[in-house]
Amino acid sequence: MRYNQKQSDMQSAGPSIFGADFHRFMEIEGQLNRIEIAEDLGISLGDVKKLKEKLNRA
Repeated sequence: MRYNQKQSDMQSAGPSIFGADFHRFMEIEGQLNRIEIAEDLGISLGDVKKLKEKLNRA
């Protein structure tokens, strides 16, 4: 079975961002800054940055 870059990215992201509600993230992304998003979703600032990067690539 082939192992591609997206699979690698998902595994390296770690379990901390999988608890986040991605639909909620999409709703508040344009309204709040990174610190407020991290506090609201209960994730780190680094995870917010990773999510924003992944959404911009998709």
